[in-house]
Amino acid sequence: MAVESLEDKINQAGGALRMLRSAHAGAHPFPIPPQFTTWQDEQKSWHETAVVFEMRHMTDVYFEGPDVRRLLSDVAVNSFAAFGPMKAKQLVVANDAGQYVGDAILFGLGEEKVTLVGGPAAANWVCFQAERGGYDVAITRDENALVNKGERLVFRYQVQGPRALDIVTAAHGAPLPRIKFFNIGAFDIAGTPVHALNHTMVGIPGQETTGLEIFGPVESGPRVLEALLAAGEQYGLRQGGAIAYSTTALESGWLGLVVPGIYAGGATKAYREWLPAKGFEAGVSLGGSFASDDIDDYVPTPYDLGYANIVKFDHDFIGADALRRIKAEPHRRKVWLRWNREDVTRLLGDTLYAPEQARPRYLEIPYAVYATYQYDAIMYAGRVVGISNRTGYTVNVGAWSSLCMIDEELAVDGTEVTVVWGDPQGARLRPAVESPHALREIRAVVSTRPLV
Repeated sequence: MAVESLEDKINQAGGALRMLRSAHAGAHPFPIPPQFTTWQDEQKSWHETAVVFEMRHMTDVYFEGPDVRRLLSDVAVNSFAAFGPMKAKQLVVANDAGQYVGDAILFGLGEEKVTLVGGPAAANWVCFQAERGGYDVAITRDENALVNKGERLVFRYQVQGPRALDIVTAAHGAPLPRIKFFNIGAFDIAGTPVHALNHTMVGIPGQETTGLEIFGPVESGPRVLEALLAAGEQYGLRQGGAIAYSTTALESGWLGLVVPGIYAGGATKAYREWLPAKGFEAGVSLGGSFASDDIDDYVPTPYDLGYANIVKFDHDFIGADALRRIKAEPHRRKVWLRWNREDVTRLLGDTLYAPEQARPRYLEIPYAVYATYQYDAIMYAGRVVGISNRTGYTVNVGAWSSLCMIDEELAVDGTEVTVVWGDPQGARLRPAVESPHALREIRAVVSTRPLV
């Protein structure tokens, strides 16, 4: 049988969980140099001065036409009452059961034109709904540099840190127009017209560590970057590489790499048949110590991810009935975990020196995620109470940490839990996971606020 769709690939693998567990993909790669100075220096820069990241790993999908607003309102949990040109929002989409499917940043480029920027999961879902629903919308894809072997349509640079606005102002050569948070402004750099979104990827809105995402025609990208680097020299600007970039979410708290609600069930079968067998959703992997035979145990709702403030019932949308029904039910909550220093130090040493049968899974520094979807079990009083997702180290936190979803009653500052580190299922199915290796319990403390 020809394997042409995601559904075909799932059937060939013997189920979605086996397909995900046996996939060879590691953590999501970033097509930029690993580091420009050192990853420690680059992490420190976004906390003390500023860093500039090139965002070639982002997928841009443009939607244009008279039905754009209706399409977005029909598929997204967000309200569009105040959305329009030169505004942005974090768009979140769910399936009919209210399960999370994806999220991305939505840019309002005109009255009838927007672009979704981020991983491809949310944009693919919106594209499918646009085609299936017969909306009068034209779709243009600008694939990320991992997929696009030609030239992209736009460049994107993130300038983040307490001196970000000083640097961009210097590159512009005059005071910048005032750009409100999650709004878009227009100005020029090195004679090139650019747009910039005011948001943060390494800090908290309202604090100094906000910054700008600058974008424009791809042919102008090198000239704009050169101007930014020249302007930033006096402020200690650093270029950020792939190693440091992978750790930004540990501080900002974006929990976006989780299993979406598309891999099972009749309601999403048509979508799985529409998705290609060699697309993003078919090539991702699942790793970690959390183990269940039911894929629904891996799929969160927007509430579990901390998006309760985004879900608005001022419009009808896919999943609205389910999300309205489960709103008052107990949910998991996104928190940070600070791992115990002694346990981490012992783990690192044992990955090198313990006897082979007692050797734990290698903890890669500074970012230890080894699957697209990292699911490590969190234990409390002998039971599983959540999953630890992204995990790593930043010099700004000064400790090993992870992002997690945890049962609501335990989302209290100072609660001590245990993270189970290791992947016994992956060791049987994937050559990139050591076999054998010993599971290791790591003590960790809950924080409901960022650790830096």
